[in-house]
Amino acid sequence: MQKIEELKPKIEDPDLWSKDNAKEVTIEYNQLKEEADEIASLEKQILALKSLIEEELDYEMLEITHEETMQLKTRIHSMYMNLLFSGPDDLSNCFLTVHSGSGGQESEDWARMLWEMYLKYASTYYECTILDENYTDDGNIKSATMKIAVNKRKFPYGWLKSEIGVHRLVRISPYDKKKQRHTSFASVAVTPEISDKIDVEIDEKDLKIDTYRASGAGGQYVNKTESAIRITHIPTGIVVQCQNDRSQHRNKDEAFKMLRSRIFERKTQEMKKEQAAKEGEKKEITWGSQIRSYVKHPYQMVKDHRTEFEIPNFDKVVFEAELQPFLEAFVKWQIE
Repeated sequence: MQKIEELKPKIEDPDLWSKDNAKEVTIEYNQLKEEADEIASLEKQILALKSLIEEELDYEMLEITHEETMQLKTRIHSMYMNLLFSGPDDLSNCFLTVHSGSGGQESEDWARMLWEMYLKYASTYYECTILDENYTDDGNIKSATMKIAVNKRKFPYGWLKSEIGVHRLVRISPYDKKKQRHTSFASVAVTPEISDKIDVEIDEKDLKIDTYRASGAGGQYVNKTESAIRITHIPTGIVVQCQNDRSQHRNKDEAFKMLRSRIFERKTQEMKKEQAAKEGEKKEITWGSQIRSYVKHPYQMVKDHRTEFEIPNFDKVVFEAELQPFLEAFVKWQIE
């Protein structure tokens, strides 16, 4: 931890509280203050608990002490996990997109299942906003995007970046009359919402902007005006869409945020690949890699191929969004 003396020159810097820096400095200050307050609160609770344990307790007090100990353990574990985040974008809000793979109805149904799993998980801990849903006529998903922002929990990108890659499903197909086993694929992309201070060069000549009518599940129109926006970045082939708002202007603004994030993320990943190739990196996570398998038949198992962590309960993971153990295993695996 830095000493106060080391921070003084930064505090006295006349540019510190400039219009460009003030917001970020305030956010960082509030985050650090929150962590300091949490440490002070934990210390106070530990001392109070220690004092109780040193006394002769009856059965009722032992139960109360046990309950408080478990609560304290949960808070300490949460704080410990937060300390493991060190990436420059870990604190950032993020965009999560699910795409169905090849395989038509099978993969589109799997993409819908994944999408609903992430919606349930994200809305439990974060502020979750659906930006775009591209449904098939039978209610499955071709692609869909949500924005995940800080709420009850911090580090949206830090936690969710573990989901980047291809997700594989093995099950008895509900669409196969012969009840044969099928394998389906869907991919997940997660990009951090980048600061406006980061310069991402986008030439308007390289953009193709289309407007269309926003639609919901089953093809039902959300509104009758062409408020939805689709932006194609021609040099990279990156396509972003937003139909969350009835305002075309606000949809366009959100779509540009996604586009900036994805272009920046692509450049960052390209640099990481080059660096990894030079250093012989073994833990590189690349788009298109199969990261996790979800098996519903002939047995139930969800297994992450990077961390080797697994849960023998498909329904609990997918339908109850029991993702946190996988996310924690990934965070620890990254720093090994």
